[in-house]
Amino acid sequence: MTPPPPQPPPPDSNPASDSATDPRPGPGPLVVLFGATAGAMGPDLGSDETDLILLVWQVVEPLSRQVGTLHKSLVRAEAAALSPQCREASGLSADSLARAEPLDKVLQQFSQLVSGDVALLGGGPYMLCTDGQQLLRQVLHPEASRKNLVLPDTFFSFYDLRREFHVQHPSVRPARELTVATMAQDLGLETDATEDDFGVWEVKTMVAVILHLLEGPSGQLFSKAEVVKQKYETGPCSKADVVDSETVVRARGLPWQSSDQDVARFFKGLNIARGGVALCLNAQGRRNGEALIRFVDSEQRDLALQRHKHHMGVRYIEVYKATGEEFVKIAGGTSLEVARFLSREDQVILRLRGLPFSAGPADVLGFLGPECPVTGGADGLLFVRHPDGRPTGDAFALFACEELAQAALRRHKGILGKRYIELFRSTAAEVQQVLNRYASSPLLPTLTAPLLPIPFPLAAGTGRDCVRLRGLPYTATIEDILSFLGEAAADIRPHGVHMVLNQQGRPSGDAFIQMTSAERALAAAQRCHKKVMKERYVEVVPCSTEEMSRVLMGGTLGRSGMSPPPCKLPCHPNTHSH
Repeated sequence: MTPPPPQPPPPDSNPASDSATDPRPGPGPLVVLFGATAGAMGPDLGSDETDLILLVWQVVEPLSRQVGTLHKSLVRAEAAALSPQCREASGLSADSLARAEPLDKVLQQFSQLVSGDVALLGGGPYMLCTDGQQLLRQVLHPEASRKNLVLPDTFFSFYDLRREFHVQHPSVRPARELTVATMAQDLGLETDATEDDFGVWEVKTMVAVILHLLEGPSGQLFSKAEVVKQKYETGPCSKADVVDSETVVRARGLPWQSSDQDVARFFKGLNIARGGVALCLNAQGRRNGEALIRFVDSEQRDLALQRHKHHMGVRYIEVYKATGEEFVKIAGGTSLEVARFLSREDQVILRLRGLPFSAGPADVLGFLGPECPVTGGADGLLFVRHPDGRPTGDAFALFACEELAQAALRRHKGILGKRYIELFRSTAAEVQQVLNRYASSPLLPTLTAPLLPIPFPLAAGTGRDCVRLRGLPYTATIEDILSFLGEAAADIRPHGVHMVLNQQGRPSGDAFIQMTSAERALAAAQRCHKKVMKERYVEVVPCSTEEMSRVLMGGTLGRSGMSPPPCKLPCHPNTHSH
């Protein structure tokens, strides 16, 4: 880089007289920053996940009106293919980018050079100033996250020149429609039309706009910085909350094991509202690969929509608009007990499944051990119960930090009593969903013995809209069955998984699944028949609801057809509540 020397103050500017007539200390040094990626430009910058290839910057000292050296630095792009638009505008080639420094080195150089320039102009804390939100929110923060780079604090606050311009000229046009060129045009500034060095014209023009704005009434200029949240904050949501639909999106295609922190990382650079990630559950209580995300304002939401089909690992994530009502339905709750549980700030939530029904707080705390203490001891545990108070085997636990939660997750499939316990990351929204579902009906009602009337209605009919699984391992759980069915699990009716038990109340190796239609049942059978589960191949065949009902009520179903239930089937009134 061979930049020109710092420019002197404009001749009509008198720093001494400025400070004498304006006691306001004013903003500190501004670092005017421009950047470009190998792909989309302008309002679509960052929308295609392409790497940063260029940074151009210059320091401006607002009180003295002095400007520092203009710097330009290429950035090595991992995928060096330039879009036609970028190649034409920048004049860069893949070869020149291949010789450039990687992003982490460029950022180190940036910090060193900025600090030197700021010191020459009088020192003081400085703030970035960009044209719009995209460069920092949609490019630098997501790319740093993908590459596991830690950005300096400098990149978590900045001034948006468009908004600063709009403060002084609110009637010209909406801030979102402004560009560097239109701001200069609206101010009547002459720009250097011969400047063809990519990025240099933009920075020089932004500096000229800033100096012109500072000559006018500047009491509100550069007084309120934009902030990029460094950390996602968990928190509860009430059914009574009113959520603006212009702030909510639905993300689809998430890996099932994704946590709220993973979702927040996907939207790195954008400000998610406190407790604003709600992972969705399907009818079986499993995460269905979707989440509703609430942002702090509509501008953040609109930027989030530009991340449609961006990647989380190897999977691309779809992002669509959603409504505030949908968010509250998933994330909201009414229980005071849950509200108190979730009111503790900055806690990591884990879900425990498969607890013995007799397990109490002391048992769970002893199972987790002293190396991963629960926040508040027993007060940091929330047991999930049926409306009549019966335990479900589910509980949630709070941990003060990520390290303690990781220690607890190492107890996954550890033994408590005679049962192995599953531990998963969870969220405030999942707590609300699980509690809400159990408050109305059992999440996954199953039979305790095959000779008792089933505690839920089965629709009559002979259409083959169910599938029968034969040859299951006796240790198979409902989770194993849902995993075995794979994509077909999405077509299961609510409360549609039924394990068949033998006369002793133990698994028989059979199960029935109610599907949404005969076509879906046939597709599931064709896809899964004789697939292997735990070293055993499982037969999957279509059957009717009537055939399933016979077996669940004590009859048998062989390959040649049905036989009725035993003639001594006791008659018990159905006392189960729905």
